[in-house]
Amino acid sequence: MYVLIFFTVPRLNNFLDICVYSCDSVSEIYCTGELLRQVQLAKLFDDNKAFVDMKLNAAPDIVLDAFSNLTKRFPHGTVPPSDLRVFVNTYFANSGKEFESWSPPDWHDKPNLLSKISDQNLRSWAEELHGLWKSLGRKVSNDVRDNPQMYSMIYCPYPGIVPGGRFTEFYYWDSYWVINGLILSEMVQTARGMIENFLHMVNRYAFVPNGGRIYYERRSQPPFLPLMMESYYEATKDIEFLRKALPLLENEYSFWMENRSVVVEVNSVKHIMNRYYVQVGQPRPESYAHDAELAEGLPAEAQEKLWTELKAAAESGWDFSSRWYINNLGQNSGSFRDTKTSSIVPVELNALICRNERVLATFHRILGNEEKARVYDSAVSSRLKAIESVLWDTKQGAWFDYNLLSSTRNSAFYPTNLSPLWAQCYSQPEMGQQALQYLRGSGGLDYPNGVPTSLSQSGQQWDMPNAWPPLQHMLIEGLSQLDLIDAKDLASDLAQRWIQSNWLAYVKYDAMFEKYDVSGDGKPGGGGEYEVQ
Repeated sequence: MYVLIFFTVPRLNNFLDICVYSCDSVSEIYCTGELLRQVQLAKLFDDNKAFVDMKLNAAPDIVLDAFSNLTKRFPHGTVPPSDLRVFVNTYFANSGKEFESWSPPDWHDKPNLLSKISDQNLRSWAEELHGLWKSLGRKVSNDVRDNPQMYSMIYCPYPGIVPGGRFTEFYYWDSYWVINGLILSEMVQTARGMIENFLHMVNRYAFVPNGGRIYYERRSQPPFLPLMMESYYEATKDIEFLRKALPLLENEYSFWMENRSVVVEVNSVKHIMNRYYVQVGQPRPESYAHDAELAEGLPAEAQEKLWTELKAAAESGWDFSSRWYINNLGQNSGSFRDTKTSSIVPVELNALICRNERVLATFHRILGNEEKARVYDSAVSSRLKAIESVLWDTKQGAWFDYNLLSSTRNSAFYPTNLSPLWAQCYSQPEMGQQALQYLRGSGGLDYPNGVPTSLSQSGQQWDMPNAWPPLQHMLIEGLSQLDLIDAKDLASDLAQRWIQSNWLAYVKYDAMFEKYDVSGDGKPGGGGEYEVQ
Protein backbone atom coordinates (compact mmCIF):
# COMPACT_ATOMS: atom_id res chain seq x y z
CA MET A 1 0.00 0.00 0.00
CA TYR A 2 1.26 3.48 -0.76
CA VAL A 3 -0.18 6.73 0.49
CA LEU A 4 -0.02 10.28 -0.77
CA ILE A 5 -1.40 13.18 1.22
CA PHE A 6 -2.82 16.42 -0.13
CA PHE A 7 -3.88 19.26 2.15
CA THR A 8 -6.84 21.31 1.12
CA VAL A 9 -6.48 25.07 1.19
CA PRO A 10 -8.96 26.56 3.67
CA ARG A 11 -11.51 28.98 2.34
CA LEU A 12 -10.52 32.13 4.19
CA ASN A 13 -13.39 34.52 3.62
CA ASN A 14 -15.19 33.58 6.84
CA PHE A 15 -11.99 33.76 8.85
CA LEU A 16 -11.19 37.15 7.35
CA ASP A 17 -14.61 38.40 8.39
CA ILE A 18 -13.92 37.18 11.92
CA CYS A 19 -10.52 38.82 11.91
CA VAL A 20 -11.99 42.15 10.83
CA TYR A 21 -14.42 41.89 13.73
CA SER A 22 -11.94 40.63 16.30
CA CYS A 23 -8.61 42.23 15.45
CA ASP A 24 -9.61 45.56 16.94
CA SER A 25 -8.94 47.19 20.27
CA VAL A 26 -11.16 44.68 22.10
CA SER A 27 -9.21 41.80 20.65
CA GLU A 28 -5.94 43.55 21.46
CA ILE A 29 -6.95 43.29 25.10
CA TYR A 30 -8.58 39.87 25.26
CA CYS A 31 -6.98 37.94 22.39
CA THR A 32 -3.51 39.29 21.66
CA GLY A 33 -1.28 42.25 22.38
CA GLU A 34 1.19 43.51 24.96
CA LEU A 35 -1.33 44.15 27.73
CA LEU A 36 -2.52 40.55 27.58
CA ARG A 37 1.04 39.25 27.46
CA GLN A 38 2.28 41.19 30.45
CA VAL A 39 -0.73 40.55 32.68
CA GLN A 40 -0.83 36.83 31.97
CA LEU A 41 2.92 36.28 32.33
CA ALA A 42 2.87 38.20 35.62
CA LYS A 43 0.40 35.55 36.87
CA LEU A 44 -1.73 38.02 38.77
CA PHE A 45 -4.43 35.35 38.94
CA ASP A 46 -4.24 31.67 39.80
CA ASP A 47 -6.09 30.97 36.55
CA ASN A 48 -5.26 32.90 33.36
CA LYS A 49 -8.90 32.64 32.36
CA ALA A 50 -9.88 35.00 35.19
CA PHE A 51 -8.29 38.00 33.47
CA VAL A 52 -9.72 37.48 29.98
CA ASP A 53 -13.21 37.03 31.45
CA MET A 54 -13.16 40.43 33.19
CA LYS A 55 -15.28 43.38 32.04
CA LEU A 56 -13.69 46.66 31.01
CA ASN A 57 -14.38 49.72 33.14
CA ALA A 58 -13.47 52.06 30.27
CA ALA A 59 -13.57 51.96 26.49
CA PRO A 60 -10.91 49.71 24.93
CA ASP A 61 -8.98 52.58 23.34
CA ILE A 62 -8.79 54.38 26.67
CA VAL A 63 -7.53 51.23 28.39
CA LEU A 64 -4.88 50.64 25.73
CA ASP A 65 -3.74 54.27 25.80
CA ALA A 66 -3.47 54.14 29.58
CA PHE A 67 -1.43 50.96 29.39
CA SER A 68 0.85 52.43 26.73
CA ASN A 69 1.51 55.43 28.97
CA LEU A 70 2.16 53.12 31.92
CA THR A 71 4.79 51.10 30.03
CA LYS A 72 6.76 54.28 29.28
CA ARG A 73 7.52 54.66 32.96
CA PHE A 74 9.56 51.44 33.16
CA PRO A 75 12.72 50.11 31.49
CA HIS A 76 11.99 48.16 28.31
CA GLY A 77 8.29 48.85 28.86
CA THR A 78 7.97 45.97 31.35
CA VAL A 79 5.50 46.90 34.08
CA PRO A 80 6.16 45.39 37.55
CA PRO A 81 3.44 43.02 38.82
CA SER A 82 2.40 45.38 41.62
CA ASP A 83 1.73 48.18 39.13
CA LEU A 84 -0.01 45.78 36.77
CA ARG A 85 -2.32 44.77 39.60
CA VAL A 86 -3.24 48.39 40.29
CA PHE A 87 -3.85 48.92 36.58
CA VAL A 88 -6.10 45.87 36.29
CA ASN A 89 -8.05 46.83 39.40
CA THR A 90 -8.60 50.29 37.91
CA TYR A 91 -9.59 49.41 34.38
CA PHE A 92 -11.27 46.01 34.80
CA ALA A 93 -14.13 44.59 36.85
CA ASN A 94 -14.52 41.00 37.98
CA SER A 95 -16.44 38.68 35.69
CA GLY A 96 -20.12 38.06 36.34
CA LYS A 97 -21.51 41.38 35.15
CA GLU A 98 -22.10 39.82 31.73
CA PHE A 99 -25.04 37.82 33.10
CA GLU A 100 -28.55 38.62 34.26
CA SER A 101 -30.43 36.61 36.84
CA TRP A 102 -32.37 33.80 35.15
CA SER A 103 -33.95 30.49 36.02
CA PRO A 104 -35.28 28.09 33.36
CA PRO A 105 -39.05 28.69 33.11
CA ASP A 106 -39.72 25.15 31.87
CA TRP A 107 -38.15 23.48 34.91
CA HIS A 108 -40.52 21.45 37.05
CA ASP A 109 -39.76 19.11 39.88
CA LYS A 110 -41.28 15.83 38.65
CA PRO A 111 -40.20 14.87 35.12
CA ASN A 112 -41.29 11.36 34.15
CA LEU A 113 -37.69 10.19 34.11
CA LEU A 114 -37.55 10.23 37.91
CA SER A 115 -40.48 7.85 38.31
CA LYS A 116 -38.63 5.26 36.22
CA ILE A 117 -35.76 4.98 38.72
CA SER A 118 -36.68 2.20 41.15
CA ASP A 119 -33.77 2.54 43.59
CA GLN A 120 -34.68 5.18 46.17
CA ASN A 121 -31.11 6.40 46.70
CA LEU A 122 -30.49 6.78 43.00
CA ARG A 123 -33.85 8.49 42.53
CA SER A 124 -33.01 11.01 45.25
CA TRP A 125 -29.65 11.61 43.60
CA ALA A 126 -31.34 12.13 40.23
CA GLU A 127 -33.76 14.61 41.82
CA GLU A 128 -30.82 16.60 43.17
CA LEU A 129 -29.09 16.56 39.80
CA HIS A 130 -32.30 17.65 38.10
CA GLY A 131 -32.39 20.60 40.48
CA LEU A 132 -28.95 21.75 39.32
CA TRP A 133 -30.41 23.01 36.03
CA LYS A 134 -31.66 26.04 37.95
CA SER A 135 -28.21 26.97 39.24
CA LEU A 136 -26.47 26.37 35.90
CA GLY A 137 -28.81 28.56 33.87
CA ARG A 138 -27.32 31.73 32.39
CA LYS A 139 -28.75 34.66 30.45
CA VAL A 140 -26.28 37.00 28.76
CA SER A 141 -27.14 40.57 29.70
CA ASN A 142 -28.48 43.09 27.24
CA ASP A 143 -25.48 45.26 28.05
CA VAL A 144 -23.26 42.70 26.28
CA ARG A 145 -25.50 43.09 23.23
CA ASP A 146 -25.50 46.89 23.44
CA ASN A 147 -21.85 47.38 24.46
CA PRO A 148 -19.93 44.36 23.17
CA GLN A 149 -16.66 46.31 23.20
CA MET A 150 -16.67 46.15 27.00
CA TYR A 151 -16.72 42.36 27.28
CA SER A 152 -15.03 39.20 26.11
CA MET A 153 -18.43 37.49 26.22
CA ILE A 154 -20.10 36.69 22.89
CA TYR A 155 -23.72 37.77 23.01
CA CYS A 156 -26.24 34.93 22.85
CA PRO A 157 -29.89 35.91 22.25
CA TYR A 158 -31.32 33.04 24.32
CA PRO A 159 -30.56 31.83 27.85
CA GLY A 160 -28.97 28.43 28.28
CA ILE A 161 -27.07 26.03 30.51
CA VAL A 162 -23.32 26.25 31.13
CA PRO A 163 -20.93 23.55 32.43
CA GLY A 164 -20.22 25.36 35.71
CA GLY A 165 -17.05 25.94 37.72
CA ARG A 166 -14.54 28.06 35.79
CA PHE A 167 -16.62 27.53 32.65
CA THR A 168 -19.28 30.21 32.92
CA GLU A 169 -20.03 30.47 29.19
CA PHE A 170 -21.36 27.96 26.68
CA TYR A 171 -19.07 25.25 25.32
CA TYR A 172 -19.91 23.63 22.05
CA TRP A 173 -19.60 19.86 22.22
CA ASP A 174 -20.46 19.69 25.93
CA SER A 175 -23.84 21.12 25.01
CA TYR A 176 -24.89 18.02 23.07
CA TRP A 177 -25.11 16.09 26.33
CA VAL A 178 -26.60 19.09 28.14
CA ILE A 179 -29.38 19.29 25.55
CA ASN A 180 -30.11 15.58 25.78
CA GLY A 181 -30.29 15.94 29.55
CA LEU A 182 -32.67 18.88 29.23
CA ILE A 183 -34.92 16.86 26.95
CA LEU A 184 -34.98 14.01 29.49
CA SER A 185 -35.92 16.62 32.09
CA GLU A 186 -38.75 17.79 29.79
CA MET A 187 -37.13 21.21 29.36
CA VAL A 188 -37.45 21.47 25.60
CA GLN A 189 -37.85 25.26 25.64
CA THR A 190 -34.42 25.68 27.21
CA ALA A 191 -32.98 23.06 24.86
CA ARG A 192 -34.37 24.91 21.85
CA GLY A 193 -32.91 28.19 23.10
CA MET A 194 -29.44 26.65 23.23
CA ILE A 195 -29.82 25.33 19.68
CA GLU A 196 -31.03 28.77 18.58
CA ASN A 197 -27.86 30.26 20.06
CA PHE A 198 -25.67 27.85 18.12
CA LEU A 199 -27.56 28.58 14.91
CA HIS A 200 -26.98 32.26 15.67
CA MET A 201 -23.25 31.51 15.92
CA VAL A 202 -23.24 29.69 12.58
CA ASN A 203 -25.06 32.62 10.99
CA ARG A 204 -22.39 34.96 12.36
CA TYR A 205 -19.21 32.89 11.97
CA ALA A 206 -20.15 29.99 9.63
CA PHE A 207 -19.28 27.65 12.51
CA VAL A 208 -19.86 27.35 16.26
CA PRO A 209 -16.91 28.67 18.29
CA ASN A 210 -15.24 26.50 20.93
CA GLY A 211 -16.96 28.57 23.64
CA GLY A 212 -18.82 31.78 24.30
CA ARG A 213 -15.89 34.20 24.50
CA ILE A 214 -14.24 36.21 21.73
CA TYR A 215 -10.90 34.54 22.44
CA TYR A 216 -12.50 31.30 21.21
CA GLU A 217 -13.61 32.79 17.89
CA ARG A 218 -10.91 31.20 15.75
CA ARG A 219 -11.54 27.59 16.72
CA SER A 220 -14.53 25.30 16.99
CA GLN A 221 -15.14 21.93 18.66
CA PRO A 222 -16.51 18.61 17.36
CA PRO A 223 -19.58 19.60 15.29
CA PHE A 224 -22.50 18.17 17.26
CA LEU A 225 -25.10 20.74 16.20
CA PRO A 226 -26.90 18.42 13.71
CA LEU A 227 -27.21 15.79 16.44
CA MET A 228 -28.55 18.39 18.88
CA MET A 229 -31.19 19.21 16.30
CA GLU A 230 -31.89 15.51 15.78
CA SER A 231 -32.51 15.01 19.51
CA TYR A 232 -34.76 18.05 19.66
CA TYR A 233 -36.76 17.05 16.59
CA GLU A 234 -37.26 13.49 17.84
CA ALA A 235 -38.67 14.93 21.08
CA THR A 236 -40.90 17.62 19.57
CA LYS A 237 -41.50 16.91 15.85
CA ASP A 238 -41.16 20.67 15.38
CA ILE A 239 -40.89 20.66 11.61
CA GLU A 240 -40.94 24.44 11.22
CA PHE A 241 -37.91 24.83 13.47
CA LEU A 242 -36.20 22.09 11.48
CA ARG A 243 -36.99 23.96 8.27
CA LYS A 244 -35.48 27.12 9.74
CA ALA A 245 -32.39 25.35 11.07
CA LEU A 246 -31.43 23.15 8.13
CA PRO A 247 -29.75 25.80 5.92
CA LEU A 248 -27.52 26.80 8.83
CA LEU A 249 -26.70 23.18 9.63
CA GLU A 250 -25.56 22.86 6.04
CA ASN A 251 -23.49 26.03 6.35
CA GLU A 252 -21.64 24.56 9.30
CA TYR A 253 -21.09 21.31 7.41
CA SER A 254 -19.64 23.31 4.51
CA PHE A 255 -17.27 25.08 6.89
CA TRP A 256 -15.87 21.78 8.13
CA MET A 257 -15.53 20.41 4.62
CA GLU A 258 -13.85 23.54 3.27
CA ASN A 259 -11.66 24.52 6.23
CA ARG A 260 -11.00 21.32 8.16
CA SER A 261 -10.49 18.74 5.42
CA VAL A 262 -7.53 16.83 4.08
CA VAL A 263 -7.26 14.55 1.04
CA VAL A 264 -5.56 11.22 1.68
CA GLU A 265 -4.68 9.06 -1.30
CA VAL A 266 -4.52 5.32 -0.65
CA ASN A 267 -3.75 2.92 -3.50
CA SER A 268 -4.51 5.60 -6.10
CA VAL A 269 -7.89 6.44 -4.54
CA LYS A 270 -8.33 9.90 -3.03
CA HIS A 271 -10.42 10.23 0.12
CA ILE A 272 -11.63 13.49 1.67
CA MET A 273 -11.40 13.30 5.45
CA ASN A 274 -11.53 15.76 8.31
CA ARG A 275 -9.13 16.90 10.99
CA TYR A 276 -8.76 19.61 13.62
CA TYR A 277 -6.87 22.58 12.20
CA VAL A 278 -6.44 26.09 13.64
CA GLN A 279 -4.02 28.56 12.08
CA VAL A 280 -3.45 31.02 14.93
CA GLY A 281 0.19 31.06 16.01
CA GLN A 282 -0.19 32.73 19.40
CA PRO A 283 -0.71 31.45 22.95
CA ARG A 284 -4.28 30.73 23.97
CA PRO A 285 -5.42 33.86 25.87
CA GLU A 286 -7.16 31.82 28.58
CA SER A 287 -4.00 29.74 29.15
CA TYR A 288 -1.39 32.23 27.99
CA ALA A 289 1.30 31.54 30.58
CA HIS A 290 1.05 27.76 30.10
CA ASP A 291 1.53 28.07 26.34
CA ALA A 292 4.32 30.65 26.60
CA GLU A 293 6.26 28.55 29.10
CA LEU A 294 5.83 25.39 27.03
CA ALA A 295 7.28 27.11 23.96
CA GLU A 296 10.10 28.86 25.83
CA GLY A 297 13.48 28.38 24.14
CA LEU A 298 12.08 27.30 20.79
CA PRO A 299 12.79 29.31 17.62
CA ALA A 300 10.01 31.78 16.79
CA GLU A 301 8.68 29.70 13.91
CA ALA A 302 8.57 26.57 16.06
CA GLN A 303 6.77 28.47 18.81
CA GLU A 304 4.07 29.63 16.43
CA LYS A 305 3.68 26.13 15.03
CA LEU A 306 3.33 24.67 18.52
CA TRP A 307 0.68 27.23 19.45
CA THR A 308 -1.37 26.42 16.35
CA GLU A 309 -1.23 22.74 17.28
CA LEU A 310 -2.29 23.43 20.87
CA LYS A 311 -5.30 25.34 19.56
CA ALA A 312 -6.13 22.47 17.22
CA ALA A 313 -6.00 20.12 20.21
CA ALA A 314 -8.35 22.48 22.06
CA GLU A 315 -10.66 22.33 19.05
CA SER A 316 -10.75 18.54 19.39
CA GLY A 317 -12.08 18.80 22.94
CA TRP A 318 -9.12 16.62 24.01
CA ASP A 319 -6.96 19.35 25.50
CA PHE A 320 -4.58 17.78 26.11
CA SER A 321 -3.51 14.22 25.37
CA SER A 322 -0.53 12.13 24.30
CA ARG A 323 -2.86 11.08 21.48
CA TRP A 324 -1.72 14.20 19.61
CA TYR A 325 2.03 13.64 20.07
CA ILE A 326 4.19 12.97 17.01
CA ASN A 327 7.95 13.07 17.56
CA ASN A 328 10.63 14.18 15.11
CA LEU A 329 10.78 10.68 13.63
CA GLY A 330 7.08 10.83 12.78
CA GLN A 331 6.17 8.34 15.51
CA ASN A 332 3.11 8.66 17.76
CA SER A 333 5.09 9.38 20.91
CA GLY A 334 7.07 12.16 22.52
CA SER A 335 6.27 14.99 24.92
CA PHE A 336 3.80 17.85 25.19
CA ARG A 337 5.99 19.92 22.87
CA ASP A 338 5.48 17.26 20.21
CA THR A 339 1.76 18.03 19.91
CA LYS A 340 0.88 17.90 16.21
CA THR A 341 -2.90 17.63 16.20
CA SER A 342 -3.38 18.83 12.63
CA SER A 343 -1.22 15.96 11.34
CA ILE A 344 -3.67 13.37 12.65
CA VAL A 345 -6.92 12.19 11.05
CA PRO A 346 -9.07 11.38 14.12
CA VAL A 347 -11.48 8.46 14.10
CA GLU A 348 -14.29 10.09 16.08
CA LEU A 349 -14.33 13.33 14.07
CA ASN A 350 -14.83 11.43 10.84
CA ALA A 351 -17.36 9.11 12.46
CA LEU A 352 -19.26 12.13 13.80
CA ILE A 353 -19.32 13.88 10.44
CA CYS A 354 -20.46 10.62 8.83
CA ARG A 355 -23.36 10.55 11.27
CA ASN A 356 -24.04 14.22 10.57
CA GLU A 357 -24.20 13.51 6.85
CA ARG A 358 -26.75 10.77 7.44
CA VAL A 359 -28.79 13.08 9.70
CA LEU A 360 -28.74 15.86 7.09
CA ALA A 361 -30.02 13.39 4.50
CA THR A 362 -32.84 12.41 6.87
CA PHE A 363 -33.74 16.03 7.52
CA HIS A 364 -34.04 16.74 3.80
CA ARG A 365 -36.31 13.71 3.37
CA ILE A 366 -38.52 14.90 6.22
CA LEU A 367 -38.85 18.22 4.39
CA GLY A 368 -39.53 16.50 1.07
CA ASN A 369 -36.25 17.28 -0.69
CA GLU A 370 -35.20 13.88 -2.03
CA GLU A 371 -32.66 15.33 -4.44
CA LYS A 372 -30.72 17.05 -1.67
CA ALA A 373 -31.04 13.97 0.54
CA ARG A 374 -29.27 11.93 -2.12
CA VAL A 375 -26.36 14.38 -2.07
CA TYR A 376 -25.79 13.53 1.58
CA ASP A 377 -26.40 9.82 0.93
CA SER A 378 -23.51 10.03 -1.51
CA ALA A 379 -21.40 11.84 1.08
CA VAL A 380 -22.07 9.03 3.58
CA SER A 381 -21.07 6.44 1.00
CA SER A 382 -17.82 8.28 0.28
CA ARG A 383 -17.14 8.72 3.97
CA LEU A 384 -17.63 5.01 4.65
CA LYS A 385 -15.11 4.14 1.95
CA ALA A 386 -12.65 6.67 3.36
CA ILE A 387 -12.98 5.46 6.94
CA GLU A 388 -12.59 1.83 5.97
CA SER A 389 -9.69 2.48 3.62
CA VAL A 390 -7.72 4.84 5.85
CA LEU A 391 -8.75 4.11 9.46
CA TRP A 392 -9.98 0.48 9.61
CA ASP A 393 -7.40 -2.16 10.51
CA THR A 394 -8.60 -5.60 9.43
CA LYS A 395 -6.03 -7.49 11.51
CA GLN A 396 -6.82 -5.69 14.76
CA GLY A 397 -10.52 -5.34 14.08
CA ALA A 398 -10.88 -1.66 14.96
CA TRP A 399 -10.44 1.87 13.64
CA PHE A 400 -7.33 3.90 14.41
CA ASP A 401 -6.23 7.52 14.04
CA TYR A 402 -4.14 8.12 10.94
CA ASN A 403 -0.73 9.80 11.16
CA LEU A 404 -0.35 12.03 8.10
CA LEU A 405 3.40 12.44 8.59
CA SER A 406 4.28 8.74 8.64
CA SER A 407 1.28 7.47 6.63
CA THR A 408 0.54 4.93 9.37
CA ARG A 409 -2.23 4.21 11.84
CA ASN A 410 -1.70 4.85 15.54
CA SER A 411 -2.28 1.47 17.19
CA ALA A 412 -2.70 2.91 20.71
CA PHE A 413 -5.98 2.33 22.53
CA TYR A 414 -8.53 5.13 22.83
CA PRO A 415 -12.28 4.65 23.37
CA THR A 416 -12.77 6.61 20.16
CA ASN A 417 -11.27 3.68 18.24
CA LEU A 418 -14.80 2.28 18.43
CA SER A 419 -16.69 5.51 17.68
CA PRO A 420 -17.88 4.28 14.24
CA LEU A 421 -20.07 1.85 16.20
CA TRP A 422 -21.73 4.81 17.92
CA ALA A 423 -22.06 6.67 14.62
CA GLN A 424 -23.17 3.46 12.86
CA CYS A 425 -20.65 4.33 10.21
CA TYR A 426 -19.40 0.92 9.05
CA SER A 427 -20.46 -1.27 6.17
CA GLN A 428 -20.18 -4.89 7.35
CA PRO A 429 -21.95 -6.37 10.42
CA GLU A 430 -18.92 -8.51 11.23
CA MET A 431 -16.95 -5.33 11.91
CA GLY A 432 -19.01 -4.94 15.08
CA GLN A 433 -18.04 -8.42 16.26
CA GLN A 434 -14.39 -7.74 15.46
CA ALA A 435 -14.48 -4.41 17.29
CA LEU A 436 -15.97 -6.10 20.35
CA GLN A 437 -13.17 -8.66 20.36
CA TYR A 438 -10.61 -5.87 19.95
CA LEU A 439 -12.07 -3.99 22.93
CA ARG A 440 -11.95 -7.08 25.15
CA GLY A 441 -8.26 -7.53 24.41
CA SER A 442 -7.28 -3.86 24.41
CA GLY A 443 -6.72 -3.34 28.13
CA GLY A 444 -9.38 -0.66 28.17
CA LEU A 445 -11.78 -2.82 30.19
CA ASP A 446 -9.35 -3.62 33.00
CA TYR A 447 -10.50 -0.87 35.35
CA PRO A 448 -13.43 -0.89 37.78
CA ASN A 449 -14.68 2.67 37.34
CA GLY A 450 -14.86 3.36 33.63
CA VAL A 451 -12.89 3.05 30.43
CA PRO A 452 -9.75 5.22 30.48
CA THR A 453 -9.22 7.87 27.84
CA SER A 454 -5.92 6.20 26.94
CA LEU A 455 -3.47 3.76 28.48
CA SER A 456 -0.69 6.37 28.58
CA GLN A 457 0.35 8.00 31.88
CA SER A 458 1.37 11.38 30.44
CA GLY A 459 0.03 13.68 33.13
CA GLN A 460 -2.39 15.19 30.61
CA GLN A 461 -6.06 15.19 31.54
CA TRP A 462 -7.17 13.32 28.41
CA ASP A 463 -5.01 10.31 29.27
CA MET A 464 -4.80 7.59 31.91
CA PRO A 465 -6.21 7.43 34.57
CA ASN A 466 -9.05 9.74 33.59
CA ALA A 467 -12.40 8.69 32.17
CA TRP A 468 -14.59 11.34 30.53
CA PRO A 469 -18.40 11.16 30.24
CA PRO A 470 -18.68 11.84 26.48
CA LEU A 471 -16.38 8.93 25.67
CA GLN A 472 -18.21 6.60 28.06
CA HIS A 473 -21.52 7.48 26.44
CA MET A 474 -20.30 7.03 22.88
CA LEU A 475 -18.73 3.67 23.69
CA ILE A 476 -21.72 2.37 25.66
CA GLU A 477 -24.25 3.50 23.08
CA GLY A 478 -22.16 2.07 20.26
CA LEU A 479 -21.97 -1.34 21.94
CA SER A 480 -25.67 -1.32 22.80
CA GLN A 481 -26.57 -0.80 19.13
CA LEU A 482 -24.79 -3.98 18.03
CA ASP A 483 -27.01 -6.98 17.37
CA LEU A 484 -24.90 -9.05 19.74
CA ILE A 485 -25.93 -10.20 23.21
CA ASP A 486 -22.33 -10.00 24.45
CA ALA A 487 -22.05 -6.39 23.29
CA LYS A 488 -25.33 -5.38 24.92
CA ASP A 489 -24.32 -7.09 28.17
CA LEU A 490 -20.98 -5.29 28.13
CA ALA A 491 -22.72 -1.97 27.45
CA SER A 492 -24.99 -2.55 30.44
CA ASP A 493 -22.05 -3.48 32.66
CA LEU A 494 -20.07 -0.39 31.63
CA ALA A 495 -23.10 1.82 32.24
CA GLN A 496 -23.60 0.37 35.72
CA ARG A 497 -19.93 0.84 36.56
CA TRP A 498 -20.02 4.43 35.37
CA ILE A 499 -23.14 5.28 37.35
CA GLN A 500 -21.60 3.66 40.42
CA SER A 501 -18.41 5.71 40.07
CA ASN A 502 -20.37 8.96 39.69
CA TRP A 503 -22.64 8.06 42.61
CA LEU A 504 -19.75 7.28 44.95
CA ALA A 505 -18.09 10.61 44.11
CA TYR A 506 -21.34 12.48 44.68
CA VAL A 507 -21.83 10.87 48.08
CA LYS A 508 -18.25 11.64 49.04
CA TYR A 509 -17.91 15.19 47.67
CA ASP A 510 -21.50 16.37 47.14
CA ALA A 511 -20.50 17.25 43.59
CA MET A 512 -20.35 15.94 40.04
CA PHE A 513 -17.01 16.12 38.25
CA GLU A 514 -16.01 16.53 34.62
CA LYS A 515 -13.77 13.43 34.78
CA TYR A 516 -13.13 10.49 37.09
CA ASP A 517 -10.19 8.28 38.00
CA VAL A 518 -10.82 4.79 36.61
CA SER A 519 -8.83 3.11 39.37
CA GLY A 520 -10.37 4.80 42.41
CA ASP A 521 -13.95 4.37 43.64
CA GLY A 522 -15.57 7.79 43.41
CA LYS A 523 -12.28 9.58 42.89
CA PRO A 524 -12.30 12.65 40.63
CA GLY A 525 -9.77 12.77 37.82
CA GLY A 526 -6.72 15.00 37.70
CA GLY A 527 -3.91 16.27 35.54
CA GLY A 528 -3.98 19.05 33.00
CA GLU A 529 -3.61 22.79 33.47
CA TYR A 530 -6.48 23.60 35.86
CA GLU A 531 -8.10 22.13 38.95
CA VAL A 532 -10.69 19.44 38.28
CA GLN A 533 -14.13 20.96 37.77
